[in-house]
Amino acid sequence: MKVFDTKQRTTAKQYTIGVSTVAVVASVCFLLRDWLGYRTVALILLMVVSVIAMLFDIVPVIVTALLSAVIWNFFFIPPLLNFHIDNAQDLLMFFLYFFIALVNAVLTFKIREAEKKARDKEEKEKTITLYNTLLNSLSHELRTPISTILGAVDTLNENREKLSVVNQNVLLTEISKAGFRLDRQVENLLNISRLESGTLQPRLDWCDMNDLVNSAMQKLPTRNNHKIIFQPDGNLPLFRIDTAFTEQIVYNLLHNAIQYTPKNTVVGVNVEHQSGNCVIVVADNGQGFPEDAITLVFDKFYRLPNTKTGGSGLGLSIVKGFVETQGGTIKLNNNATGGASFTVEIPAQTSYLNNLKNE
Repeated sequence: MKVFDTKQRTTAKQYTIGVSTVAVVASVCFLLRDWLGYRTVALILLMVVSVIAMLFDIVPVIVTALLSAVIWNFFFIPPLLNFHIDNAQDLLMFFLYFFIALVNAVLTFKIREAEKKARDKEEKEKTITLYNTLLNSLSHELRTPISTILGAVDTLNENREKLSVVNQNVLLTEISKAGFRLDRQVENLLNISRLESGTLQPRLDWCDMNDLVNSAMQKLPTRNNHKIIFQPDGNLPLFRIDTAFTEQIVYNLLHNAIQYTPKNTVVGVNVEHQSGNCVIVVADNGQGFPEDAITLVFDKFYRLPNTKTGGSGLGLSIVKGFVETQGGTIKLNNNATGGASFTVEIPAQTSYLNNLKNE
């Protein structure tokens, strides 16, 4: 049905398609006129006008309706091949056809417009709901670290001489953690904004995935109560990918795992070269995902029910955006032995360091 999609076709193409459709149908009916009869042809042409009215803009539809009436008169109503109508009953039928075709075109178009407005209103309400969800989440996500920073700074300023060095270091650590949390939320908002605007373009360069994964792991919170396992593979080639996007992908997947799985969960990272793709797998042995949530986890602002507070539901959405920006795919599956696995496949050129040095 893409041929008739108004959004995909200009007005000129709508005219062409509408006129061509009526002409083709009328030609077939003309060949079968002795078997069909001109009254049956009228119903067939009305059906064609109705279908076109459901798909195209009003002006091309009206032109199509007028054309169908002219064709029906000239080629099908006796006497054939002229516009004269001898029979009063046929003349009345022609005017009724003309009237019904126009009314049908206009009413069908009006119904489409009403449905479009209803869909737009529903979409707008849905968008408002999503952004209200975001604002409610961010109001907590931003207020909490800001309050922590302000409280710690006030305590340091007012009681600096009374606080021990150990207590001062504890407060400074809390400020650092809160600042890191704020930075992450602001970065998520910037990333999702740039993804939606379509301004992000991958900058391809040669990348050592072993170094990239280690770099992403070093940026994780130090006190995460999880065991993260990554075995560097010295046989991996260099991949020509966007390093910043890919590091953010790995970081977000790891951060999501340590944030939403129980303490002492094991999180593993594995990188392979398969069929021209850089394949990254982040797996854990946690509780996994509900089956009905697997198709929703990459949606903006979506958070699993009954999960602990924290997070705005943007991390996995950003991962999906960065993966697709590089022409890749991401899949989520529950493991048979427990936990879940995120599999990222990014098409990439490969080379080895020795090859690059010789170029």
